[in-house]
Amino acid sequence: MPPPVRPPKPGTQQLPPRSDDGPRINSQIRVDKVRLVGADGEMVGVVTIREALAAADAAGLDLVEISPGAEPPVCKILDYGKYKYEMQKKANEAKKKQKIIEVKELKLRPMIEDHDYQVKLRAAIKFLDGGDKVKFTLRFRGRELSHQELGLKILQRMKADLTEISKIEQEPKMEGRQMVMMLSSNKV
Repeated sequence: MPPPVRPPKPGTQQLPPRSDDGPRINSQIRVDKVRLVGADGEMVGVVTIREALAAADAAGLDLVEISPGAEPPVCKILDYGKYKYEMQKKANEAKKKQKIIEVKELKLRPMIEDHDYQVKLRAAIKFLDGGDKVKFTLRFRGRELSHQELGLKILQRMKADLTEISKIEQEPKMEGRQMVMMLSSNKV
């Protein structure tokens, strides 16, 4: 159950609730002194919060807390709407540039025919060229489990065919009734 909300005391100003989606601006800044950077980017120096707010008001802009962890906090006089837009643009640009590496799984059988093997090989090449990791799962059924060397031979062949474009991340090993091998792309 959330705590009860008390009404403000008479004669006090109610501030809007602080949202943690950005820096503090204007009256949200609750310190005595700040290091002020002017609207033109010039360092003004350490001033009281009242002087900083007055300077921002005179320029017709906002006082934005750029570096709250500094001693005293660094504040800059700028257009907050424009600043927020630029920050959003930078965040979107950074998000575009990052590549999420996925793990693609290819399932094989110990008695795979040559044509099926070639299809799986082409798929693995496509995934590795895309920068993804490829997990080969070779499943044994029934009596095939007694011939694990056949499965190991197929995975070793796959590893040999892909040595130029990949590096081994996990050697072939048994996990229950299946043999697993992981390759990752050389492109990074």
